[in-house]
Amino acid sequence: MLTQNNEQSKVMDIVMRERRLAVSDREWKHRLRGYGYAIRDTDEGRIVASLLKGQDICGLPAHLVH
Repeated sequence: MLTQNNEQSKVMDIVMRERRLAVSDREWKHRLRGYGYAIRDTDEGRIVASLLKGQDICGLPAHLVH
């Protein structure tokens, strides 16, 4: 079973790798959907969310926020 921090770390690895590979924000979001994740814009900033569980996983680092 993954701990919360371990799960967040693995998700952020995917998010950051896919951001490097994508040529646009739109493509990045599309690529993340293939992994079951989404980027949600909230009042507190951008959040990585699980599409399968319907819950927030973690916030995005400032350098990934446009």
